[in-house]
Amino acid sequence: MNPKIRIFLSQKLRDLRRNLRWFTPGLGVKRWVGVILAGTTFIGIGFGIFVLEIYRNAPETWWLPIVSFASLRVLERPLRVLIFGGIGFGLLLGGIWGLNRAMVKPFLRPGQPLVEGISTHRRRERGPRVVAIGGGHGLSTLLRGLKSYTHRLTAVVTVADDGGSSGRLRKSIGILPPGDLRNCLAALSDDETMMTQIFQYRFGDGSGDLDGHSFGNLFISALSEITGSFEDAIAESGKVLAVHGRVLPSSLVDVQLAGEVFVSGSSQPTVVKGESNIPLAGGRIRRVWLQPNNPPAYPTVLQAILSADLIVIGPGSLYTSILPNLLVPDISAAIRASQALKIYVGNVATQPGETDGFTCGDHVNAIEVHSGSGIIDLVLQNNSFNGKLLKGMQWVTIGKDSDLMYPIYEANLIDETEPWHHESIKLGSVLMDLYQERTGPLVD
Repeated sequence: MNPKIRIFLSQKLRDLRRNLRWFTPGLGVKRWVGVILAGTTFIGIGFGIFVLEIYRNAPETWWLPIVSFASLRVLERPLRVLIFGGIGFGLLLGGIWGLNRAMVKPFLRPGQPLVEGISTHRRRERGPRVVAIGGGHGLSTLLRGLKSYTHRLTAVVTVADDGGSSGRLRKSIGILPPGDLRNCLAALSDDETMMTQIFQYRFGDGSGDLDGHSFGNLFISALSEITGSFEDAIAESGKVLAVHGRVLPSSLVDVQLAGEVFVSGSSQPTVVKGESNIPLAGGRIRRVWLQPNNPPAYPTVLQAILSADLIVIGPGSLYTSILPNLLVPDISAAIRASQALKIYVGNVATQPGETDGFTCGDHVNAIEVHSGSGIIDLVLQNNSFNGKLLKGMQWVTIGKDSDLMYPIYEANLIDETEPWHHESIKLGSVLMDLYQERTGPLVD
């Protein structure tokens, strides 16, 4: 066969296969094609009856032979039905495809086929209900990895942050700290381009009172004043960034994190107040707690946890990101009561001033000491130790297996460019594999 003809036929076959994907179960297209086809059929029947009535009762005129020829009366009736039905069905599908493409194309990524975009959206809409608990860079990485699999994501973030831009806004206008919430919104954004970059933009030196502030933090602060509530400001910010999923504060109470730290050279622990001050104390952390004690959880968070299919705790700073969420008693109780698969994601490396020398077992033990047992079903830990860590960091290893009472799954989770961080694609893929092992394959 001529190579050009073979290439042409191959291209047409690929186009046909792509178009047939419109009939894939779950896209929600076939039902509406059926409705449109039924409506078109009734219109056609009515119009045919009208034309037939004119044709039978009209006097002999010059245009009747033209109508007779156009209606293919020289052919058998079944063949005429097939010809006109085929033409009509083809025009119908072409019109629907063109209309949908014209309406949806502005929202597709460049070069992405329409059917693929709809298929991906439908698959993620039916994805598992996932609740991610943590904060900081680790939680943002986790969300970037999971958003490729499901739109039913809920990120639960601590409100104990008191450093940087968030701390300054918290002190000056009394708003709950928006920093971690802002980072999670940016991570969940469908297209992290210009709008997300603006949201994450931080004013530099020479900006006066704005120096060090993030535009997103100021935006959320302004929205909280306009809407009258912090939670509404977060929801509206999500709409601006076209976020699929939710970012929720663990509590709406203005809490402060406090801890007991064994400072070097001291036999008695020192009480340190403030989430940003605890790692700077330069000692071994004994325990942390919230002030005021026992704050009520945000009710929507409890609903999300109790209805979740998968709960992921971590990665993130153990004492200043993860535990402040679990120290809200209602949240720990809801996790314990949930029927979801509960996975703790261990950190890749220790955090200077917070978890120096910690093994994976030390992290898990700290969680149990502060929030009790029964909130973890499985531990996911990195087992790749290639690359150079930053000064003061060490790799987090399993340590003694007997120290852990939970099943452990090890995998290569590191980011090759920043080995002290997790890689979002690797992390999301492994978590979904572990979930599917328990529940079966995800519906495509």
